[in-house]
Amino acid sequence: MSFRIQGVRLDTFAGSFRRALQYAFYDWTREMSRSKRLITWVAILFQGYALYAALMWALMVPKGLLGYLFVLPKGRPSYLLAFLLYMIGYYVMNGMLTSEFVRKTQLEADQIAAQQIQQTLHPQKLEELQGYKVEAFYRPFRDVGGDYFDVIELPNNRTLFAVADVSGKGMPAALLAANLQALVRSIANVEADPLALARQINKHLSRYTPTDRFVTAVFVVLSRVSGELTYVNAGHNAPIMYCSGSTTFLQASGIPLGLFTGAEYKVGTAVIPPGGALLLFTDGLTDSIPGKNPADRLRDALADNSGRTMATLESLVDPELNEDDVTILLLKRTAGSASSGVLSSDSLVQQTE
Repeated sequence: MSFRIQGVRLDTFAGSFRRALQYAFYDWTREMSRSKRLITWVAILFQGYALYAALMWALMVPKGLLGYLFVLPKGRPSYLLAFLLYMIGYYVMNGMLTSEFVRKTQLEADQIAAQQIQQTLHPQKLEELQGYKVEAFYRPFRDVGGDYFDVIELPNNRTLFAVADVSGKGMPAALLAANLQALVRSIANVEADPLALARQINKHLSRYTPTDRFVTAVFVVLSRVSGELTYVNAGHNAPIMYCSGSTTFLQASGIPLGLFTGAEYKVGTAVIPPGGALLLFTDGLTDSIPGKNPADRLRDALADNSGRTMATLESLVDPELNEDDVTILLLKRTAGSASSGVLSSDSLVQQTE
């Protein structure tokens, strides 16, 4: 387990001596505002000078040399002044650090509240779909994350699967992810079509979010009777569909959401056959898998018929490489489910305007 303080990574599982060195040599005043940091360093200099003067006096340095060493001459007034300087530095630094501690405590409380709220935005329990098995895994890199996933029941035996990754990390990304969740839910209630979702969300994000923020997303609508998939991939990692040794990637059919108001997207169609699996994920998963071909590792995990596919996928995440939110959404179609109009492996995926 590890955590970050600005640009420094502190390992909480390191040895006590190593961890003590990490804490000792980290400049904690970097977390303060510029004015507080300046005041704190002045207080530290006061204390340092008082200790320096006391050391020079203890070494019995001749009075004639004290002036050259920028030390007050020996005497009760000098001792009293050094003591006052030390105590002033102590109380000022203590006050600054205490105010910073209070600020961080309030920030931590806000982060805990935000984490609890974000947990309610993700499905707490995935509904059982007849003929299918749905599993999900989500782990934010920080207290809150910028990944979003959802499983929404639609009319006419259809289900919407949504996975998205907001650029950036932490609270700003989490706020945009919450906004995205509200958009998906509100639009899906009116027009549950992947193309309509992509277009309307893209327009909203382009108009009402900062220019340096964007979202990669994939929206998949499953017709549960036939197994047909209708999807739009907006610059997201290509979902992987696997069945009987055959692998199909649902490639991007448009640019990420929020970049350009008039961006166009294509609709793709595919069929998940009985016994097949569909894996949707964010780049936090692939970036955390060691080796040059993480897609091969994912395909091998999907080929596992032991019923522990999700556990295998979770085990692929290397904590040493993980520096992003990780989201996995796995859809499996049971081998005995009904199927109609199943396409051949050469025509599993099509894209239209």
